[in-house]
Amino acid sequence: MIADMMRPALRRGLRALIAAVAGAGLLALSGCGATLENQPLNEVLRTEVARTKSANTGMSDTLIGLSFSGGGTRAAAFSFGVLKELQRTRVVNGSRDVTLAGEIDFLSSVSGGSVTAAAFALHREKTLRDFREKFLLVNVEASLRTSLSLANVLRASLGGVNDRTGLQDWLDRNLFEGATFGDVADNGGPIVWINASDIYNRTPFVFNQQTFAAICSDLSSFPLSEAVAASAAVPLVFAPVVLKNYAPECPYETPDWVPRMAGDPEAPAVLRANAEAIQRYRRNEQVQFVKLLDGGLTDNLGLSGLVLAKLAAKTPYEPLKPAEAIRMERMLFIIVDSGRPPAGDWAKTPDGPEAQELILAVSDTAIDANVRGSYDYFSNLMSEWRRELIDYRCGLSPAEVQRIAGVGPDWQCDDLDFFTARVAFDQMQDEKIRDRLDSIPTRFKLPEEDVDLLIRSAGEILRADDEYRAFLKSFSSEMVISRRMVPVQ
Repeated sequence: MIADMMRPALRRGLRALIAAVAGAGLLALSGCGATLENQPLNEVLRTEVARTKSANTGMSDTLIGLSFSGGGTRAAAFSFGVLKELQRTRVVNGSRDVTLAGEIDFLSSVSGGSVTAAAFALHREKTLRDFREKFLLVNVEASLRTSLSLANVLRASLGGVNDRTGLQDWLDRNLFEGATFGDVADNGGPIVWINASDIYNRTPFVFNQQTFAAICSDLSSFPLSEAVAASAAVPLVFAPVVLKNYAPECPYETPDWVPRMAGDPEAPAVLRANAEAIQRYRRNEQVQFVKLLDGGLTDNLGLSGLVLAKLAAKTPYEPLKPAEAIRMERMLFIIVDSGRPPAGDWAKTPDGPEAQELILAVSDTAIDANVRGSYDYFSNLMSEWRRELIDYRCGLSPAEVQRIAGVGPDWQCDDLDFFTARVAFDQMQDEKIRDRLDSIPTRFKLPEEDVDLLIRSAGEILRADDEYRAFLKSFSSEMVISRRMVPVQ
């Protein structure tokens, strides 16, 4: 997104700017009055118990989760298209006629996808009526500093061109209205895990109460806009979002897995790094402030929330509750990937890439390698979790099943299916449309025709996905009553 937002100005003025800076000297930049507004907004945890909610918000026998990748408005629109497709499918749940979108249990997101995830978690299906007009069709970049100027060079040298007065302020005024994570819990929306990157510890930073408890802070009072901005904070274009570490100002019992994983060279790398980060938070003098940037630096698929929750679980059923794990018959997890393919002409000649393209190529190489590893690891983790859940369920006596979940004798312990669907540009069958999708830039402004193409394409790709089709077939025929086509407004 750095290149897409800044490239026009770079091409027009880079040489002139270098000459001006060389002639005037960096000291002259002090007259520009550039400062950053990114003081911590997180509050100390005053109570031992924070507001929490059950993972399962809808159908007791079905769990639905989604992850939204990064990529500016492109990612936000593509994720929105998946939500619209889920809204089109209606299912009979007991005596209720519901949409699959209304039954989503949890969302995990990064960068541009976090805007869609946070808006849906806060406003639920209302988001599907007005998000296109309120965000996707709006030129958000008009509220950001994107020009190449002496003041912006100084701001970049201080940590980032755009601070809280840019994206966070826009999100609060136009989408979130000052809402916090506590408001999401109170509104009954799905659990949302917004993912950023802790650039000191070089680890994913998941906005959940478990992470906030390690720094003695209260997630429920933290603004959604700050978390989304942290998740989308491309280095230099945005200043880091800063959290104050209040440890050890509150009671905190270090989870058993932290010292175990921190000292285990054979532990999964992401869990070991996270455990070491928590230990540094607790020491406080080493990390007094947590600095957060784009979640895509460590996890561009936005899977860290669920992966860390599962790896750190003490029981086979966590992060579910025992009753949820027993009643569940199927789980659908949809990974929405808006990543971009290789681009540029420098591979056609022996020259290049030049400095700007080289920086982007190095960044994209690291992100893409991380994405491929994350997807494979997540798929294996889901398969392992299903086996663990079946073993747990089948190890319970009929009396325990009845007591925990109120399930009768017809219940079958091995009746459990997991479906992992992937929605990505490379799954588009029409080559011309696929090439057009690939060419859409990762900016915070897009033309209307690109936005609507992304929305339509996401629905088409999901409908054709084998795992999603198998998920729908897992319901009895009388349960899936319609696929009401809802045109793009």
